[in-house]
Amino acid sequence: MLPARRPMRFGHSEGHTDVCFDDSGSCIVTCGGDGDVRIWENLDDDDPKSINVGEKAYSCALKNGRLITAVSNNTVQIHTFPEGAPDGILTRFTMNANHVIFNGDGTKVAAGSSDFMIKVVEVADSSKQKTFRGHDAPVLSLSFDPRDVYLASASCDGSVRVWNMADQTCTTSWSLLQKCNDVVNAKSICRLGWQPGSGKLLAVPVDKVVKLYRRETWESHLDLSDTFITQPLNVVAWSPCGQYLAAGSVDGSIVVWNMETQECIERMKHEKNYTICGLAWHPKTRQIAYTDTEGNLGLLENIGDAKKSNDKVASAVTKDYNDLFDGEDEDYLNGDMIEPQSSPRANEDDDDLRPTSGHLRRAIIDDDDNSLDIGMIKANSNNLEKEDDDDDDQTGFPALPPSSTQQPFYDGPMPTPKQKPFQSGSTPAHLTHRFMVWNSVGIIRCYNDEQDNAIDIEFHDTSIHHATHLPNSLNHTMADLSIEAVLLACESTEELASKLHCIHFSSWDTNKEWTVDMPKDEDIEAICLGQGWAACATSALLVRVFTVGGVQKEIFSLPGPVVSMAGHGEQLMVIYHRGTGFDGDQCLGVQLMELGKKKKQILHGDPLSLTKKSHLVWVGFSAEGTPCYVDSEGMVRMLNRGLGNTWIPVCNTREHCKGKSDHYWVVGIHENPQQLRCIPCKGARFPPTLPRPAVAILAFKLPYCQVTTEKGQMEEQYWRSVLFHHHLGYLSKNGYELDGNITSQAVREQQELLMKLFALSCKLEREFRCMELADLMTQNVVNLAIKYASRSRRLNLAQRLSEMAVEKASELATAPGDEEEEEDFRKHLNAGYSSSASEWSRRPVRSVQHDQEMEDAEEADAYEEAEETPEVPKQRPNPFSKGVTSAEVTTPKPVVVASSSQGRVNPFKVSSSKKDPVVPSANVLDTMSKYSKKTSSSGSRAANKQNPPVIKPLIPKPKSKQASAASFFQVRTPTSNEKTGEERQEEAGHEPHEVQVTAQENTENRRPKTGFQMWLEENRASILADNPDLNEAEVIKEGMSRFRVLSSEERKVWTEKAKGGAVNDLAEDKKRKRPTAEEGEVKKNQEQTSEDSNLSKKPKPLDQSTNVRLSAFAFKQS
Repeated sequence: MLPARRPMRFGHSEGHTDVCFDDSGSCIVTCGGDGDVRIWENLDDDDPKSINVGEKAYSCALKNGRLITAVSNNTVQIHTFPEGAPDGILTRFTMNANHVIFNGDGTKVAAGSSDFMIKVVEVADSSKQKTFRGHDAPVLSLSFDPRDVYLASASCDGSVRVWNMADQTCTTSWSLLQKCNDVVNAKSICRLGWQPGSGKLLAVPVDKVVKLYRRETWESHLDLSDTFITQPLNVVAWSPCGQYLAAGSVDGSIVVWNMETQECIERMKHEKNYTICGLAWHPKTRQIAYTDTEGNLGLLENIGDAKKSNDKVASAVTKDYNDLFDGEDEDYLNGDMIEPQSSPRANEDDDDLRPTSGHLRRAIIDDDDNSLDIGMIKANSNNLEKEDDDDDDQTGFPALPPSSTQQPFYDGPMPTPKQKPFQSGSTPAHLTHRFMVWNSVGIIRCYNDEQDNAIDIEFHDTSIHHATHLPNSLNHTMADLSIEAVLLACESTEELASKLHCIHFSSWDTNKEWTVDMPKDEDIEAICLGQGWAACATSALLVRVFTVGGVQKEIFSLPGPVVSMAGHGEQLMVIYHRGTGFDGDQCLGVQLMELGKKKKQILHGDPLSLTKKSHLVWVGFSAEGTPCYVDSEGMVRMLNRGLGNTWIPVCNTREHCKGKSDHYWVVGIHENPQQLRCIPCKGARFPPTLPRPAVAILAFKLPYCQVTTEKGQMEEQYWRSVLFHHHLGYLSKNGYELDGNITSQAVREQQELLMKLFALSCKLEREFRCMELADLMTQNVVNLAIKYASRSRRLNLAQRLSEMAVEKASELATAPGDEEEEEDFRKHLNAGYSSSASEWSRRPVRSVQHDQEMEDAEEADAYEEAEETPEVPKQRPNPFSKGVTSAEVTTPKPVVVASSSQGRVNPFKVSSSKKDPVVPSANVLDTMSKYSKKTSSSGSRAANKQNPPVIKPLIPKPKSKQASAASFFQVRTPTSNEKTGEERQEEAGHEPHEVQVTAQENTENRRPKTGFQMWLEENRASILADNPDLNEAEVIKEGMSRFRVLSSEERKVWTEKAKGGAVNDLAEDKKRKRPTAEEGEVKKNQEQTSEDSNLSKKPKPLDQSTNVRLSAFAFKQS
């Protein structure tokens, strides 16, 4: 029987109309723009049953007595079939669903919506839903894999994706369709379909061909086309047996191919040439029901009967070689029917399609050896021409797979399509509402719809300029924004040249705009603004520089096509294609130039490092002027000026993303404070213009190893601090004025971290590592490290450190006397030195006069004692004296002896909120609540909110014996470790007090004493405060046990004091007068707070910070 076309029936009002058969094929079901579902017993049914499901029905599906419809109120509904009783809502979207389908067994329904989402819902339990995010535009159509593993989808964003349903990830994606912003504007609704049964092939209608993709490899298997098709195809449908494939076009053509022979067996034209929008095969007989966009229903019968198809197979096998070169087959040789992304390959594993492979191969191979190459080379030349627009999966081209009879002529790595030029901070140009640029100055949006073609400019800081609305008559597609000007550019058209348009709003004259036309056939591809200049890169591989007022300046050639460019101050950075990348990698180069008075090139086209298989998505400068860029894998890299202009990864935004299809869209980078400003995009690579996106701030993290450990964490913090302060050196070198505080703060932060690392290495007995760390320290901090080493009983280390200190000091001394240069030199040592007051500097004149007096007095004491105690240096040579005299203090200070006179003050005391500070001036105390009692910190440090550890040159502060004793004898059950730490801290707490008490008592009592007696007199009050009910004998006993705990050196110092104390007593008395006077006030303050500290002193939490632990082990007895 010949195929028969029945006259069409009017079914629904005009608009998209969908059609399906019921399970048995006994009736046809249609839905349309009038919101009705009609059930037709046959095409002659004059009174079809009608069910109203809503205002508009976009799609329907039927299985197992359940009718699913996608309706205009953004829901997917269930009705019973054939009764038509409502059975609830399956799922909802924020916009209408465009397509609904059942899987093979009718247990799941998939729906794709205009809100870019796809949902797969269990019919039995609609709470079990899976959502697939990743499309950047409305979803057009869906198809379930017959094996229920994959789901295919097509979208207005131009992509066709295959999703793995189990883990909701995108398995592959092809950019095949024309992009549009809505279903009504789509050239084709791209109804795709999997081959029933095996699901080996996925058919996708693309323009005038049907592309067939192979399962698992996702390579193009073959293209089906026919000369009868003159307009884009809209829908495809497989016959239930998988042997035939039907396709309908937008001009009403319907064609059917036999899949065994790839021959077109049916060609039919719609009587009124209306767009075919629905195709459905009858489940049992060879009938196709079809609908058009005017609401009509039609039926094709007797499609390709069995006899005919068998003859076709036979003839395909016995065909003579000469017959192969008829009209249809020539397309193979021209490469038209071969999918550019892969070879025309035979299906070794596909038994049904065996004849296909023979036919296809013979079409390519002839007696002449060269004919193979022509076909293949043509296919490959298409590869190179066809650029993949898809952002998400730029995997490049799969290699040509070998087939059974034909050896591939090349199976090496395949070239990657070169990425197209882009403006940083812009969204794709095909969108009707898009960002042209979003940077740290402001935002430029472009609207290009039926009502308006305009540009909106908005400034983050309106004091720079007010918001502006411009008409976009020239269709500008590129923009950049600085605090001086707006730069716009458009591509050329047939009539007009490509133009560069600048609105110089900061100009002081009245003419604020200028335009430059490019030469013929030269298109602007990227633009940027700097300070006082503008630049554009063109398709002629030129970069043209202009002043911001419109004077043409330098022109230079690029080695390859531009990808993007950025400007900041005098710096211009251009990224271009250095060559062809392979296997998904881009091959980019970067030029960095300075366009100031001395024009010079910093980076000469160096290769740009990108993550594997990624492309560039953002390039720019930090607010401080350091070049940075971001790739599609979310890796942010920054120029490291301290290591020969290399690139270092500073953040991986993917680590902050929750879902695989979420991304961060970078809009700005700040080094001080350290902030990566970006917009979170859920299920997309870029944000929509409305609603206005919110900016998130991500932290930087250098990819150092083992950052979970204290050592790794501090190393990462140290090098990040160094990296993020390189811009200070760069800016000062280029003549910018800098705030000294920033530099000194940076240096302080770095030195603090080095000191903590030093203490940690000391504790771990890694003395060589300590030396390596000390090499990075400034001279003052090395002196501090010497004290720490000597107190930790690391005499060899202390000796070596002192040699290093002498070396550093002589380096400083030999540096040019000019202070500024000296500062630079120290910066060069990677450590820095600031003359402004900081914990690290050698303390210039203070505002607190009293502090200075104390320090002078202590230095003088130390000096006198140094002359009087020759034995100390004998026992252990004193290597710690500073080699240079400091600017502020002309007396040389023998550091170690100074420390012995002051008692052993722990430089690493850490503020822990359990104890209260004692600081010499009462007014500072008033401003504090609770800091560590043992903090040897200055008032300025105490004001710091963060309570960081304090590392400073040692200045003793008076301590209250009573308060510290009270806290020491609090009832608690510490672990042995904690206990020893506490006791050590306690000793340290008393020691600064010793000298003062000695001074008082010596004036009263002048007879010679032993060292122990002197020590006991000093500490008697402390012992009694701890144990008020001891008698004299017990006090002495307790005193002896405490005195024994002191180190031999400390005991020796007391003995020396006992011998020579009388000489110093008068001087001591005089010098200490002021501290003694103040002590009463300090004590009073402490007594008030000691009760509080008693209450709060519970057993120590075990998760102490590094700093607390440092103070605990600083005085560990060896």
